Amino acid sequence: MMENYSFKVTAEQDRMRLDKLLPAIREDWTRSKIQVWIKDGLVKVNGREVKPNHALKENDEITIGVPEPEPLEIVPEDLGLEIVWEDGDVLVVNKPRGMVVHPAAGHATGTLVNGLMHHCTDLSGINGVLRPGIVHRIDKDTTGLLGVAKNDRAHVSLAAQLAEKSVTRKYTALVHGNIDHDKGTIDAPIGRDPKDRQKMTVIDGGKSAVTHFTVTERFGDFTLIECRLETGRTHQIRVHMKYIGHPLAGDPKYGPRNTIEFGGQVLHAGVLGFVHPATGEYMEFEAPLPADFTELLEKLRSDR
Repeated sequence: MMENYSFKVTAEQDRMRLDKLLPAIREDWTRSKIQVWIKDGLVKVNGREVKPNHALKENDEITIGVPEPEPLEIVPEDLGLEIVWEDGDVLVVNKPRGMVVHPAAGHATGTLVNGLMHHCTDLSGINGVLRPGIVHRIDKDTTGLLGVAKNDRAHVSLAAQLAEKSVTRKYTALVHGNIDHDKGTIDAPIGRDPKDRQKMTVIDGGKSAVTHFTVTERFGDFTLIECRLETGRTHQIRVHMKYIGHPLAGDPKYGPRNTIEFGGQVLHAGVLGFVHPATGEYMEFEAPLPADFTELLEKLRSDR
C-alpha cells in the first residue's frame, strides 16, 4: 500500500536539491529516508526517476509514493512511570534520565511509550502506532515533564497550543562558564547540521527558534539558568547555549567532554503549563530537580 503525494516546485524552491527540499516539507521525511525512496523509484520529477542531487526548477511536478511503515508491535512494559496528573483527556508524566520517549531503531523496548501502553490503552493515535499520545518530546537524558494526549481531540488542542507558542515550558540547566548578565534571549534559527546529520545547529534557512534564559546561580566555572522555550526545536536549548558559548554541562553531543561526571546533559524540564483541552482551564505542573541534579549542585556549592 502507498500513500501518494504530488506538488509543484515554487519560485522560492527553484534550484534546490530534491533530497534537501523534501525533508524541509515534512519533518518525518528524513533525508536518508528520502534518498532510499528516490533510489527505489518512488519519487519522480515530471514523471521521471531522477537522482537525489537533482536540481529542481520552478513548476516541476514532484510525485511521491510513500510506502506504509512496517507494523511494529509495541510491548507494554511496567516501567514504574511517575504520573503527575491524569484524567480522561491528558496525562502528565515525569520522565527519568536515560529513557527514550518512543520506539525507534535500537530502542524497541524500555521507552516511555512502552510504559504508557502498560499504564493505559486510551492514547491518541494521531502520531501513529509508534508514538501514541506523544505531542512533544524531550531528549533521552533530559528529565522532566511531558504532556500526553489520551484522545485525538486532546492531541489536536495541545498541538495547536504548541504551534501558537502558548504552552509554558521552563527548564533548569547547568551550563559551562560564567554568564555575566542576568537574563537574555537567543533568537537564532535551527536546522540540521550539514557537516553532521546527527546534530542540529544554528544555520541560515533553519526554523525559527527562540529561547529566553535567566541566571539563578553562579559557580565560577558553571552557571545555573532557567530557560523558557518560545519554540520547540530539536535540541533547542542545547544548540542555543552552545551557540552563545555556554554549552550544557555533561552534554555528550554539543559540549566539551570529560568536564563533569553526570549521565548526560544537566537539563530538567521542570514546569509545564497548558490550557486543558476539554475544560478550557489553564493548568501548570512542576517537577522538582532529580536527585542527581541536586547532588551535583550541592557539590558545586561546597567547592565554591
